[in-house]
Amino acid sequence: MLTDMLTPKNGLLLLLAAFIVTYVVVWAKASRRARQTLSADDPAVQAGWPTPLENLIGFVTNFFDTLGIGSFAPTTSAYKLKNIVPDRIIPGTLNVGHSPAVFVQAFIFMSIIEVEIVTLTALIGASVAGAWLGAGVVASWSRRKIQIGMGAALLVAALLMLMTQFDLFPVGGEALGLAGTLLVVAVVGNFILGALMTLGIGMYAPSMIMISLLGMNPTAAFPIMMGSCAFLMPVGSIRFVRANAYALRPALGLVLGGIPAALIAALIVGNLPIDYVRWLVVVVVTYTAISMLRSARANAGLDTAADEAANSTSPPPVL
Repeated sequence: MLTDMLTPKNGLLLLLAAFIVTYVVVWAKASRRARQTLSADDPAVQAGWPTPLENLIGFVTNFFDTLGIGSFAPTTSAYKLKNIVPDRIIPGTLNVGHSPAVFVQAFIFMSIIEVEIVTLTALIGASVAGAWLGAGVVASWSRRKIQIGMGAALLVAALLMLMTQFDLFPVGGEALGLAGTLLVVAVVGNFILGALMTLGIGMYAPSMIMISLLGMNPTAAFPIMMGSCAFLMPVGSIRFVRANAYALRPALGLVLGGIPAALIAALIVGNLPIDYVRWLVVVVVTYTAISMLRSARANAGLDTAADEAANSTSPPPVL
């Protein structure tokens, strides 16, 4: 009985559980230290519970994320449209706040959908390495760089959603694993996707395209994507938290709204006709991307002293 439980997949799930515990502990300790050094109105330490709107954003975005729309682009749009989070710290807030709901999604999809364990482990490891490097760069960017980067990222997200609407994704094959050159290509691709996650480009559509082009069954994208995000997001988030490059209260809203939303979507709702929702998301995300790029243009040469200070300070290493 015990040997039946000690499978490679269960080992990966146990490692994920360890990541969750580590993430929570590091976040709590970093927040406590930040309160001793930052002013009370700094977004990274601002006191109080999330507002109903911040909780609602967490619920709605993670509900549809579990069904395959993605959460980063819609959350960015909500924050930008309602002026909830300053542009410079949106990437950190996304990674920090959405991590717990992604843990839930990863446990579910990694448990019920089969993927060859070597492929799954290699792609997860590559995405974590990419996120580690990406978060170290993005956490120190100025407001204008964030606006340009996220504007471009949102346009890419909108394009990928349009491809989904018009069935332009490759069909894929039946394989549940990769080997040789194809595995190397997938590892490099997931490394890049992990780095881009820290800027706000969700992994669902890019992962689906890559998996299908390499001849794998498209359903394999779910455990690969969710597993990758579940491991890479806490790694990247720790760097954002230690650099105080996120907004605490909205991030907690994503946590409190996101966890029940992921459970409801995955275990109760299952599938919904979401084509009309995706069209709405495409419109909103495109508008937000244009707004980000216009803000960046207006801020050309006008980075604030706070941005310059953040740009000259590297986040401390994570041991």
